[in-house]
Amino acid sequence: MAAPQFAAERLLLFGATGDLSRRKLLPSLCALDADGLLPEKLKIIGTARSDLDDADFRDMARAALEEFLPAERRGGMAGFLNRLSYQTLDASTPDGFDDLAAKIDAAGGTDGGLAIFLSTAPSLFGPTIAGLEKAGLTGDKVRMCLEKPLGTDLASSAEINDAVADAFPESRIFRIDHYLGKETVQNLLALRFANILFEPIWNSNVIEHVQITVAETVGLEGRVGFYDDAGALRDMVQNHMLQLLALVAMEPPTSFDATAVRDEKVKVLRALRQVTANETVTGQYRAGASNGQAVPGYDEELAQHGLDESETETFAAIKAHVDNWRWKGVPFYLRTGKRMPQRVTEILVQFRRVPHSIFEGMGAGLHPNHLLIEIQPEENITLSLMAKVPGLDEDGVRLREVPLAITMPDAFAEAQRRIAYERLLLDLIKGDQTLFVRRDEVEAQWNWIDGIRAGWELHEVKPQTYTAGSWGPSGAVALTERDGVSWHE
Repeated sequence: MAAPQFAAERLLLFGATGDLSRRKLLPSLCALDADGLLPEKLKIIGTARSDLDDADFRDMARAALEEFLPAERRGGMAGFLNRLSYQTLDASTPDGFDDLAAKIDAAGGTDGGLAIFLSTAPSLFGPTIAGLEKAGLTGDKVRMCLEKPLGTDLASSAEINDAVADAFPESRIFRIDHYLGKETVQNLLALRFANILFEPIWNSNVIEHVQITVAETVGLEGRVGFYDDAGALRDMVQNHMLQLLALVAMEPPTSFDATAVRDEKVKVLRALRQVTANETVTGQYRAGASNGQAVPGYDEELAQHGLDESETETFAAIKAHVDNWRWKGVPFYLRTGKRMPQRVTEILVQFRRVPHSIFEGMGAGLHPNHLLIEIQPEENITLSLMAKVPGLDEDGVRLREVPLAITMPDAFAEAQRRIAYERLLLDLIKGDQTLFVRRDEVEAQWNWIDGIRAGWELHEVKPQTYTAGSWGPSGAVALTERDGVSWHE
């Protein structure tokens, strides 16, 4: 069933004083307001445990905007701040939800549509939903947006989803994955389905393998408790990387419609072959250097926070397969880790070699083509082609690999570069679920991840150590090189 298509006139932000709100949500909303994209009547109500009044919240928001949003994107900031109000609430208890409902009524009520953005600890999802329902804030014109993490395995994820489903139908539930708000991620759909030259070759006949890398230079960065419980597999692979894989591998949807797009993604996720023990490598960083500075190892960072050493993986590499006609025999190599040499998110589509080279024996140096889709820190698309080196070649034709590049900031210099949450918040307000994750997608992702973790436990897989500032443990290199493949670096 399609989501109700109405623009909400009220937006309720749980966790409104938190880091995500200050860095991403409030700046995104202010930027949308500056561009005239928010509904004219939209009021934004923040709520959290912090004991603030409306003026205090607006002061906090102003400070966040001045820190995290460029001045040229703030527009009439005073007008945006006037949209804001605040209600103190401890979401762990039912007390206070009636006061929250009264605050929303004072801002115009839910008749014009209410969108709720829930950015709290997963343990609070159930009590929050119950409090909202008791206060009459789950009606037909209310939609719910959930920020990750949505559980730690399939069972806990189902528990959260069941609690939300008790109060909201799937058509009014928006599960966010901020990677889907990035321009280049969305451009994957345009690249594949708006250009006739790619679709005929987007299969195992022409593509040899696919690499997806999400590398971070940072360590724990204040996320000690969460990350040590989660690890790289749950933190990155289960959501962001599997969504990227699904977009690369999906069949053409019948239309650019939420149901059609998500139907095709879930088919890919359900077609993922269960991974064997020799198709994964895990790692944990030790002391090294990052950006020219000495950094401690993971074990040392835990000790600094009074925690014991653990076997949590900070790096994971996986050889995955999608068992369907299009991708039979094509490996998808996934790699993610902390304390890597570079911060980079990219997809490499490696094409097969030409079936016969007419330049054989000329020293031509023929290389197979590849398509590189860079998502961060810069958004670019590069297709490598072979071309003749200019000159008089007495000893034969000389070839060189040359890039055919679309540098997104240059190609669309007139377009505003946006925070990923701008797209997603705007879609939430308008009720478009296309870039949000459906429950069956989440469950298919967790089912695959749980299988990997079960294999690790069965075979007693322990993380290999790697030096901070490197590309991970040596086993990650062996994972691809035994197939004659090298990681793109």
